[in-house]
Amino acid sequence: MESGSAEKAVSAHEEITGADYGSHADDAPSKPEGTIDFSERVEMKQGLQSRHIQMIALAGAIGTGLFLNSGRGVASAGPLGALLGYAFVGTLVAGMVFSLAEMAALAPLSGGIVRFAELFVDPSLSFANGWNVVYKGFIFVPTEVVAAAVLMEFWIQVNSAIWITVFGVVMVAINFLFIGVYGEIEFWFATLKIFLIIMVNIMAIVIVSGGAPNGQAIGFRYWQDPGPMVQYLGISGSLGRFLGFWSVFTNAVYAYSGIDNVALAAAETANARATIPKAAKKTFWRILLFYIVTMFFVGMLVPSNNKHLVSGSGSAASPFVIAADLAGIRVIPHIINGIVVTSAWSAGNAGYMVYSRYLFGLAKSGHAPKVFLRLNRWGIPYVAAIFIGSSILLGYMTTSNSAAEVFSWLQGLLSIAILVNWTVVIVVYLRFFYGCKKQGISRDELPYKSPFQPYFSWICLVVFVLILITSGWSAFLKHRWSTKAFVSAYANIPMVLILYFAHKQIKKTKIIPLDKIPIRQLLDIANNELVLPEKPKKGIRKLNFLW
Repeated sequence: MESGSAEKAVSAHEEITGADYGSHADDAPSKPEGTIDFSERVEMKQGLQSRHIQMIALAGAIGTGLFLNSGRGVASAGPLGALLGYAFVGTLVAGMVFSLAEMAALAPLSGGIVRFAELFVDPSLSFANGWNVVYKGFIFVPTEVVAAAVLMEFWIQVNSAIWITVFGVVMVAINFLFIGVYGEIEFWFATLKIFLIIMVNIMAIVIVSGGAPNGQAIGFRYWQDPGPMVQYLGISGSLGRFLGFWSVFTNAVYAYSGIDNVALAAAETANARATIPKAAKKTFWRILLFYIVTMFFVGMLVPSNNKHLVSGSGSAASPFVIAADLAGIRVIPHIINGIVVTSAWSAGNAGYMVYSRYLFGLAKSGHAPKVFLRLNRWGIPYVAAIFIGSSILLGYMTTSNSAAEVFSWLQGLLSIAILVNWTVVIVVYLRFFYGCKKQGISRDELPYKSPFQPYFSWICLVVFVLILITSGWSAFLKHRWSTKAFVSAYANIPMVLILYFAHKQIKKTKIIPLDKIPIRQLLDIANNELVLPEKPKKGIRKLNFLW
């Protein structure tokens, strides 16, 4: 939707929201109680087009979790265990994204779940999970920058601080420009990721068929020796194999960490009510095509007992580079590593945008200082971007070996923070679903109705909670107690609970009754918004399944 259409839409529902829109978000007068502030739909530039948001959603699901850490899943669970683990978690993640898209299509606001928790459940939940997400972003962004810097060691051995500085400065510069520039850059980096996945899967077919320079047709050799599943931590029998399968879950959670980015920049997305659901509906097929197929080939290319899968550093830990080396291919590893570098940087760049919007959403809800609402001339929340950008400085911790070990530990904290956020998404959606039911609102009236509800969401909720509870199980094994593993697995949960109950005690907030959730009000806004019809695909574009 063009900016002019957005302005007409806001005018059409000003009486509904009661909002007064000023030139500066933090200078705008407070809105009357019980209204919904859609001012950002005008204040923030809607520079993300359909192809941008589709590819950003795709790129968010493809990063270092697939290109680097997927080998750890094979090492922990074997080729079959890793494949099943990634497929199982991927199905649940698709359900979470469907639920998120249904809410985002109705309320296309910047900040995603931070705003939805405020509208549909409890301001205290918005506060607690909002700061959990900001904390997650403070770890995620420098982690990806460091990953890109370490991958550069494949070609040149210099102090990683140099590459951290270069990648960080470029990332900060891009996130202060017009959102359309960001979208265009991420579009082409996502295209590179797709090219890499297609290339490595073709390479895998060639290698397993015996077309590599070494001439060995390996087929399913590694499924037979060392076997399809691993006896995890030396635990014998079916229990050891099951625990190996279960251990893949947290690894897969990290791998899928950016897939929920589709709804974060809703206020900056043209025709968001149609574009976001379209991206979400393709999520399942993207997971099937890009993750499950690729994980299948990873298990065929590299034996689960290859030491580089878990102990390698830099690009040596990438299963694709390992596979190319084992097959005697000399040029492909350089191409793979080059694209993986861009993938790591792109994932960090996408995270930078996402978490600055989360912080903006927190400020919009009154849960963060109003200074984070300030926008620059291009409609970018620049103070929030400065705050998130400062996290890149944490990357310099990895320039010493001891600090690098600490930073690796923080990556474990990241996976649990991701899982807590997904759990909150499902809780908020279920409140929204039963709010519709309580108020007699048919979901057919919504801009988008996600499939298999509420059963899909209930299954997701039960499994997410189970993974949270059992994420640190290995620390409780006899003679295997690890304080580091215990803290990284469970520290995030009490942190969020403390934030929630402290905010509730101080602000005296209450859970919104189902019959008071403003679903009808949001529907009135949606029905009064002018939506431009999408241009139909013509010619060869009809064959495009990505956007």
